[in-house]
Amino acid sequence: MNAYELLYVVTPDLDEETTRAVEEKFAGILAANGGEVTKTDLWGKRKLAYPIQYKTEGHYVLVEFDGPPELPRELERNLKNDERILRFLVTRRDA
Repeated sequence: MNAYELLYVVTPDLDEETTRAVEEKFAGILAANGGEVTKTDLWGKRKLAYPIQYKTEGHYVLVEFDGPPELPRELERNLKNDERILRFLVTRRDA
């Protein structure tokens, strides 16, 4: 298993409950595909460096997880299809 980091930005116009649902959705996708979340860090609402889809703020979430090599591709596919996600980045961490 490899160690990865996922950083994604959720649209700011969602309420707290919906933002939690987005976090739980992606944690569930990780678990369903053989991954294990080791750490979740909620950065909260922050100003974006530049406007994305006419939005200037977003909820930042950092997730550290372990998983098989094919997991990031499946995760990225799901992130692209979710309209509540403004931007995301999956990177492999050094062990």
